[in-house]
Amino acid sequence: MKLAVLTGGGDAPGLNAVIRGVVRQATSDGNEVIGFRDGWKGVMDDDWMPLDVQGCRGLLTRGGTILGTTRINPFMTEDGRDRCRATFEANGVDALIAIGGEGTLSCTQEMYKLGFPVLGVPKTIDNDIGLTEMTFGFATAVDIATEAIGRLHTTAESHDRVMVVEVMGRHVGHIATWAGMAGGATRTLIPEKPFDINEVCQALTDRHTRKFASIVVVAEGAKPVPGTFDVPDDTFDEFGHVKLGGIGELVASEITKQTGFETRTTVLGYVQRGGEPSAFDRVLATWFGVEAARAANDKDFGSMVAYQCGDMTRVRIADAVEDLKFVSESLYDVASTFFATPDTESEDR
Repeated sequence: MKLAVLTGGGDAPGLNAVIRGVVRQATSDGNEVIGFRDGWKGVMDDDWMPLDVQGCRGLLTRGGTILGTTRINPFMTEDGRDRCRATFEANGVDALIAIGGEGTLSCTQEMYKLGFPVLGVPKTIDNDIGLTEMTFGFATAVDIATEAIGRLHTTAESHDRVMVVEVMGRHVGHIATWAGMAGGATRTLIPEKPFDINEVCQALTDRHTRKFASIVVVAEGAKPVPGTFDVPDDTFDEFGHVKLGGIGELVASEITKQTGFETRTTVLGYVQRGGEPSAFDRVLATWFGVEAARAANDKDFGSMVAYQCGDMTRVRIADAVEDLKFVSESLYDVASTFFATPDTESEDR
C-alpha cells in the first residue's frame, strides 16, 4: 500500500521522530511512504516528497518537522476537499497519517466522515488531547520550563524579588503545573483555576516578611476571577484562536502595584517547543509512529494512537477530540500543597 503522512498545527519536539517511526515500520511491511508538505495545505496543493529509511537518518534527535507545518485545512476553501480527493487519486494514496493537535485531528475526523482513509497521531506540547495520557513534546517543554525556573530562583533570591514566569498553555495548565511543581514555584496560575490576584499578592506579602524570594508560574491562558483584575478583551487570529501572551506582565505589574516588591517577568515562549526532544519524547514519538504505521496497515481508519497505562493502544479520533484533557484535581491539589497562602509558610524546592 501507499502511505502518506503530514504534520499540522504548531511544531513540537518529536515530530521528526514520529515520521521516522512511521517510515521504518511501513517500509518493513513492504509499504511505500510519502510526506505532504505544510500539513493539509500540501494535500490540497499536491505537494509532497518521498520518504524512505535512508532519508530519515538523523531525525530521531532533530527538532521541528522536515515536512513543514501550517494551520490551513481543506474546510477553509470551497474546493479544499475536492482538491484533496484529487491528490489522493492522482498519487494512489491508500492511507494518510495526520500528526497534529486538536485542530488538525478535528479536521482529520471530518475528512474521515467524508470517506478519506485517514488516521491520527496526537501532537501537542500542551498535553490536552483526550484519551492519551501523554503527548510527545510535553515532557521536553516541561524540562525546558523547569530549567528556566531553576535558573530564575537564584536571581530572585539574590535580590529578594518576585519572578513571574509565563509558560505555554492556551486552555490547560499541564506545563505550568508540572514545571511549577518540579521547579518549586511559589504559586502556579492555570486556565482551569481562575485566580484572585488580591489573594496572590497577600500571600506574597506574608511570605516576603520572612525574606523569601518568590517564583510565580503563569500559563498563558490563565484568567483572573471575574471582577478581581482587569485584563484586555480577547482578540483573535485568522484561524479563530485567541491571541495569547502578556498575562505574565499584567500579573507582575499588579504584584508590584499591590506589594511594592520588585517584580520581573520572563516569557519562555517558543523556546519551550524548539530544539531536540527529550529522551522520553524520542521514545514516545517513535512508539506513536510505529503504531500509527501498523494501524494504517490494518486499515484501522478513523483511529488515533494513544498512550494509556504505559502501553500503546488505539482510540477513535472522534472520541479523542470530543473534550480537552484538563489538569486533574488530584495533581493540582498536590501542587497547591506547596503554594504560599496568606498567613501560611511555604517552602521552595
